[in-house]
Amino acid sequence: MGPPDGAMVGAGMTTRSLPLFEDRRAELETCVYCPKLCRAACPVSSAEPKESLTPWGKMSTVYFQARGDAPLDEEHSALAWACTGCHGCRERCDHRNEVASSLWEARFAWFERGLAPAAARRVVARHGALLTELARASADLSPSDPQGTPVLLGCGYVLRLPDVARDALSVARALIGPIRILDRCCGLPLLQAGDMAGFHREIQILTAEFPPPLVLDPGCALALRKAGIHPRLLVEEAVAHLERFSTVGTTGEVRYHDPCQLGRGLGVYEAPRVLLARVLGRAPGEFAERRQQAACSGGGGLLPRTMPEVSRAIARSRVQAHEQAGSGEIVTACASSLRKLREAGAQVSDLTTWLARALQS
Repeated sequence: MGPPDGAMVGAGMTTRSLPLFEDRRAELETCVYCPKLCRAACPVSSAEPKESLTPWGKMSTVYFQARGDAPLDEEHSALAWACTGCHGCRERCDHRNEVASSLWEARFAWFERGLAPAAARRVVARHGALLTELARASADLSPSDPQGTPVLLGCGYVLRLPDVARDALSVARALIGPIRILDRCCGLPLLQAGDMAGFHREIQILTAEFPPPLVLDPGCALALRKAGIHPRLLVEEAVAHLERFSTVGTTGEVRYHDPCQLGRGLGVYEAPRVLLARVLGRAPGEFAERRQQAACSGGGGLLPRTMPEVSRAIARSRVQAHEQAGSGEIVTACASSLRKLREAGAQVSDLTTWLARALQS
């Protein structure tokens, strides 16, 4: 972080900058002077084709705000939230530029200055209520052993997909024995909203009480890794015990959707496919856009709150690609992807549910 009146150099000029962005100057300038080859990779600008919503447009806006050449107002600052954090643009970029990480830092700065969108502020304002709901819902799932291995399921699973959460608990118990269900939040909603201080408070509470947990939701795992904590994913634990799962089989088409946070975020591509192949008795079907090039479901980055119509359009596009490939059932490994694709009308299940079936058969 640079001095309060630090300088940012661009286009041969020295101008005042917001000090928080000094560490991101290279990423910002790389995008500003780029011919925008990654624009087709952004699910947001593909769903709503505006130049300002392309990776170039969002990064340029932050850059010009940092230089003092664009207003520091809520309208311009809101573009930092027009991102799912899918990292698709990074994969298309010759420089592998970290656009999402730079936009996240802009979120932190704008939130501190009171420039976050109203939807993001509401997420932060009701976080206390979320924690209360999470504790109540966690207690309803199943008995928890205080001496067991800590397991963090994720708010999306516990509050919105309790059946999948129960499947995850049965799989975890079968693989590692007694477990302790953590009713704490990893702070991801606060991180996405731009409340960095609140995010660190949640992390401190979590790490003060528990060792690194076994984690179900990849968004939670990625949030913990951003804080320097390296938990083990349930999908990684499962693939390490592959022999425990039998073949369930199915006659219909089953197609795997790579969640952005699990794939491009955490680099986990093979484990879900190996597990599905074991459970199905054959390799799962694939989207044309898969692995590093997988299309986003529209569920990340707080986009369902800040740009709900765009989020729905992104999910519909992914479901249309599934239908064009022959339809059938989609299997994913992320609460937000599961919910968005279901909302878009697809038949979708979680990998964890298939693993629970395979243990029982």
